[in-house]
Amino acid sequence: MNNYIDLRSDTVTKPSPEMRNAIFEAEVGDDVYGEDPTVNLLQKKVSEMFGKEAALFVPSGVMGNQVCIKTHTNPGDEIIADVDAHIFVYENAAPAVLSGVSIKTIQNQNGVITAEQIKAAIRPKAYYLPVTRLICLENTHGRSGGTIFPIDEIRKIYNLAKEENIKMHLDGARLWNAAVASDISLKEYAKYFDSILVCLSKGLGAPIGSLIVGDSEFIERARVYRKMFGGGMRQVGILAAAGIYAVENNIQRLAEDHLKAKRLAEELQSLKTFYINLQNVQTNMVIFKIVSEISQQEVLEKLKANGVLLTPEHHNSIRAVTHLDVTFDDIDKAISVFKRIFK
Repeated sequence: MNNYIDLRSDTVTKPSPEMRNAIFEAEVGDDVYGEDPTVNLLQKKVSEMFGKEAALFVPSGVMGNQVCIKTHTNPGDEIIADVDAHIFVYENAAPAVLSGVSIKTIQNQNGVITAEQIKAAIRPKAYYLPVTRLICLENTHGRSGGTIFPIDEIRKIYNLAKEENIKMHLDGARLWNAAVASDISLKEYAKYFDSILVCLSKGLGAPIGSLIVGDSEFIERARVYRKMFGGGMRQVGILAAAGIYAVENNIQRLAEDHLKAKRLAEELQSLKTFYINLQNVQTNMVIFKIVSEISQQEVLEKLKANGVLLTPEHHNSIRAVTHLDVTFDDIDKAISVFKRIFK
């Protein structure tokens, strides 16, 4: 989509020349045999960043989440997640199809579910009820506009999970953003979860790839399901090299994306066409709730006709996501377009 200011997602970025050079120079081997040195280096590097024993490279965030669910559960079990969770809304009912588990959903408040809500959702122990096997949280929370899950509530949920012998999984596709914005380390977030999924192609600029982190035993079992789901890849070091470049160079710069999102939100909050909850603009997303008579599709078409791309969001809203391929100047141009069209 050349000549557009593309705010649809942070997945639309292109590899930088430096990242392309890293890809070109990557040393490779057969990763199904565990012999790709660049994949092994990426996995080691990321597991150490999170203070976990091991990591596993997977093609996508969806596969990573689903491999974790499969590894933690048995058919007929139940998992707990919020009603807007990515694993529930955007992953094609994969927990039911691939793992044979149901999802008990909880209403969230700005992406947050509480230990109290979760406690009420845990199934009593009876032979005719599914077993609550796994609690899934999401940080940052996509459908709430990139909000950060409070660490104090995570600790409470962790303590509850330990008491109830329930595992914890984090869909941390954009956990990098949460860590930078909250100044809470990846290791601090990670110690409350049995498994974590992080994305390299959201925010960090890699063209493909995610990682699962956990203890060594979990990762070895997860490797089986990665292969079963079609995620065993061969000379994949050419992609892992992009991931290494991403985690070494593109994490701290996420703070710039957060500033871009904040500027966009603050400049446009006065427009009567939209309502923006500035308290929810915590990382690199802005959700505009349409409060006038214009339709969601009309808004998107008008913006596209004027060179700005956004995506539809739930509840008659639209979403903007800032990233490394959008400059502050691009944000100012987008603001001018908004103000001209919706003044």
